[in-house]
Amino acid sequence: MILDAGPVVKLVLVILVYFSVVSWAIIFYKWRVVYRALADSERFLDFFWAKKRFDAIGQGLRDFPHTPLTTLFREGYQEMVKGRQRREGEDPGADFGFGGNVERALRRATTSEIQRLEKFLPFLATTGSTAPFIGLFGTVWGIMDAFHGIGESGSASLAVVAPGISEALVATAIGLAAAIPAVVGYNHFIAKVNNLTNEMDNFSQEFLNIVDRMGRR
Repeated sequence: MILDAGPVVKLVLVILVYFSVVSWAIIFYKWRVVYRALADSERFLDFFWAKKRFDAIGQGLRDFPHTPLTTLFREGYQEMVKGRQRREGEDPGADFGFGGNVERALRRATTSEIQRLEKFLPFLATTGSTAPFIGLFGTVWGIMDAFHGIGESGSASLAVVAPGISEALVATAIGLAAAIPAVVGYNHFIAKVNNLTNEMDNFSQEFLNIVDRMGRR
């Protein structure tokens, strides 16, 4: 049916196959990235609360390369150290870095990590929303060709009508086959990214609370 389809329908099918292949590649890639991040986040939180010193935590960050929480800790800890150096160095009256500077560093790191985790997901959303319509376009065009052929042949029997319509409907079927996994994958990974975002928000708040207590001491 695909080989007998018209050139426009074949072009539509090529576009849909491209969308489908890229979508599956993204799904497998994001599965690996997101679930590694979730596993490392759980391990890092256990490690974080087991340690009593920030410098000891900083030395163990390499053991958790996939979680975004290590990036937040690194950025917040570096900003805290800079505040301490400013206080102990040239300007003894400077802010220790426990307040707005650390909070801004954590917020920047959170935004950066969310963007990294959501990378390529818009393509899945685009595939899910457009692939059925692209397939429908191919179907409509194929049916137009089929009826045009019927008009030229002067015969409207089932044997003449059915092959052209079945060839045209292939585009809609492939459009749905491309769209359904993309939609499922997008919704699944967005939910997981939201879980990681909540973890980052909670970690940032806990980090700020610890740093604030250190600042008061």
